[in-house]
Amino acid sequence: MVELVALYDDAGHPTGEVADRARVRAQNLRHAATAVVVRDPAGRVYVHRRTDTKDVYPGLHDFCAGGVLQAGEDPAASAERELAEELGVTGVPLRPLGEADYADERTRYHAYLYECTYDGPVTWQPEEVAWGAWVEPAALLRMLDEVPFVPDSTANLRGWLDALGAAAPGPS
Repeated sequence: MVELVALYDDAGHPTGEVADRARVRAQNLRHAATAVVVRDPAGRVYVHRRTDTKDVYPGLHDFCAGGVLQAGEDPAASAERELAEELGVTGVPLRPLGEADYADERTRYHAYLYECTYDGPVTWQPEEVAWGAWVEPAALLRMLDEVPFVPDSTANLRGWLDALGAAAPGPS
């Protein structure tokens, strides 16, 4: 099945054009994507490592679940879909964290950023997630310097994560 993706302009708006996902990747066409930070009631962040078979940033760690918006898809609906697919997280309200733009030699997109609080089991999609764990915000900030993370989540949400880490209580 061919996945159709809406193309976006440099101002972060849909152009009205669509392309199949393979073409978007091959030509690095500007599109839209979502990213959701999953936190537990204690404030920890769910961190996972992407499988080595992912088409973008294989094998790298991430602190967001998310993915490409399909043509005609609402950003919040896309975020909910991706969250359910990747981590098995459903039935939680999403809180918008804003929007951002990201571009490198592998991908160019307009990001819709969210967070949620979840207190249930995490079920990985085997094609997407190879490992995962709940991590304190301060430990996540250290991890960003110690293990390879996807550059887009880090660029789009580093300021938010820095503020989260600063607000977290220190060790007792």
